[in-house]
Amino acid sequence: MYQNFAMPSIVKTFKVVADPHRLRILLLLKGEELSVAELQEILAMGQSTISTHLSQLKQAELVEDRRTGKSNLYRRAAQPAEAPGIETAEKIERENFGTGHDRGTRPAAGSRADHGAKSTGALAPAGSFLDGLLARAAAEIPEAAQDQAAMRRVLKKRQDKMRAFFDSVAGRLGKDYVPGKSWKSLAEVLLRLVPPMVIADLGAGEGTFALLLAQRAKKVIAVDSSAKMIEVAREQALRHGVKNVDYRLGDMEEIPIGDGEVDLVFFSQSLHHALHPARALEEARRILAPGGRIVILDLVKHRFEQARELYADEWLGFSEADLEAMLEKAGFTEVETSVVDKEPETPQFQTMLALGNKSI
Repeated sequence: MYQNFAMPSIVKTFKVVADPHRLRILLLLKGEELSVAELQEILAMGQSTISTHLSQLKQAELVEDRRTGKSNLYRRAAQPAEAPGIETAEKIERENFGTGHDRGTRPAAGSRADHGAKSTGALAPAGSFLDGLLARAAAEIPEAAQDQAAMRRVLKKRQDKMRAFFDSVAGRLGKDYVPGKSWKSLAEVLLRLVPPMVIADLGAGEGTFALLLAQRAKKVIAVDSSAKMIEVAREQALRHGVKNVDYRLGDMEEIPIGDGEVDLVFFSQSLHHALHPARALEEARRILAPGGRIVILDLVKHRFEQARELYADEWLGFSEADLEAMLEKAGFTEVETSVVDKEPETPQFQTMLALGNKSI
């Protein structure tokens, strides 16, 4: 029974690895993935020769490949965790013929049980068998050490190619398109780091930011003075199945939220729409629980007067000094302000980030 299970793969393995060139390939693919072109460079063989050897190794299930770009990368195939070996052979012997203790004697030499134990006990796990074979090959094949050195040079070239790309885009990587790199994905990462809390989004508009915050928040209270905006925001939340956003119609200077009800207040490009920004900040402090924080993203003071007509802006942004002074006057502590973005197109709006705490 054991011979039928193990011998075909053993025969196939011996047949394929009889060629020293294929042994050299297996030694290279033991710990690295390599392409045909890289194997050509290491072994100084033609492409068709390498491909033929790889095909035979693949048929014998000793190597596997995966597609990457225009080429395939080859690696040593995963070996069975355990093939029928000595321990399993002894188990079968016990099951079929009993133990010496059961019968009061061991199998006689030449008996069926004795033959089974010898023929199956000699088999080793497939992985360890191939590892042992490759260890012998590494010691006996003269080119093996040179192959490893050549492989290290090839892998260094691969790393150098990657480094050369990043050297070429240094200083403009953030300005050029990079697949998978976006501010939205970065925001998603940062949101995962925020503990669940009750958040007020003041001047929420259509509620896009509120929906983003809702992924991690216990609850988001989104406030806007436009009934139409609130309607659109509610429809958006319903469409996305978001249930932890509470949309409220109200003004930033008379916020429809109770004292100390929220842990975090956001003004995201909304404070410059307030008639009295200082009053809005005082209201923000009122609704914050002790230890809560305020976060403001707004425009740095500018001279683009058309913004009043184009975007209904009441204020043309704020200077860092003015916003810092308003926050401190409203009772916030540990106030920080910094410019975090500048648009390249005229009028080159700049965005400022301001933070503050409500003391416990």
